[in-house]
Amino acid sequence: MTVISSPGDFRIAAQSRLPRFLFDYADGGAGSEATMRANVEDLARVGLCQRVMCDVADIDLSADLMGVQRPLPIALAPIGIAGMYRRRAEVQAARAATSAGIPFTLSTVGLCSLTEVRAGTAGPLWFQLYVIRDRGFMSDLIETAKEQGAEALVFTVDMPVPGSRHRDAHSGMSGPYAPLRRAMQAVGHPGWAWDVGVRGRPHRLGNLTPVLGEASGMDDYIGWLAANFDPSIAWKDIGWIRAAWKGPLIIKGILDPEDARAALDAGADAIVVSNHGGRQLDGASSTARALPAISDAVGGRLSILADSGIRSGTDVIRMLALGADGVLLGRAWLYAVAAGGEAGVAALIGLIEREMRVTMALTGVRSIGEIDRSILLDG
Repeated sequence: MTVISSPGDFRIAAQSRLPRFLFDYADGGAGSEATMRANVEDLARVGLCQRVMCDVADIDLSADLMGVQRPLPIALAPIGIAGMYRRRAEVQAARAATSAGIPFTLSTVGLCSLTEVRAGTAGPLWFQLYVIRDRGFMSDLIETAKEQGAEALVFTVDMPVPGSRHRDAHSGMSGPYAPLRRAMQAVGHPGWAWDVGVRGRPHRLGNLTPVLGEASGMDDYIGWLAANFDPSIAWKDIGWIRAAWKGPLIIKGILDPEDARAALDAGADAIVVSNHGGRQLDGASSTARALPAISDAVGGRLSILADSGIRSGTDVIRMLALGADGVLLGRAWLYAVAAGGEAGVAALIGLIEREMRVTMALTGVRSIGEIDRSILLDG
């Protein structure tokens, strides 16, 4: 049994519970995975100034995210097919997020639909939309997001084509005899097979059922990604999305200050500084390296969120000090839900919160608003 004393322990617990094809899909990145490693390593190298005698008896973790006061400067990031990692995982994670008062972001390609997630929780819900060829279907998804009370639209722009993820061919997620290899791995993980394989049905992509049909499954997921992402997308196309969606618009996948300015000019309310967790362009900048210049370029004119490489509450503080207003947790919550379902995600959020408090106390800050580059060793 894995002892859970830090957010990283959920990864170990998830690996023991999941078939290889699912663990490697979550755990892997593009190409040689250099950018994925850099996300973690560069953030870990961000040094913090330890301060003493600062009266840190009362620490306030609340933060303003796009005009809404949240108890933590955190949201759960969109993750495709999360429902394959735990039975109806998107609903379980959304419930944990609701209990913590933070937003849950549902992926276009989640197993659970917007309708199912909303039926499972009344908490803050964001919806992530991919760039897809069928603009009519994108419009339909936006309308569904409105109907289900989504508070924000997260438009992911860093995936005009899927990245080269070599682990998937070796693990059975894709490649020769993939369905057979996945079935054989499932036999070796009876706990997962019963919870997800049997009780977690249907395995179709809930939001895509109108186009894929009721009988869609894992093979449709891989094929749909390759066939339907639209490489012709350009900044001019944001106009019709902004016209269709009147609520907060978050553009996810920004790594360059010029793109950050373009997002601002296009009408975005927020951006996510992100390299898709190192799953797209291997060799791209880590988020920690990209964030300060982007903050200098557009900070104060729109909200800046960041993801990729965040593995602890200390990492959250590092990202805030580098210029983010808030962060998205991605792999961290996926490992947690795989290991322990809703309770696992709740425990993860609690661990992150406690680590944030400790880091703030030891750097001498009492509120999120006090965190800036002055707490960095090289600030």
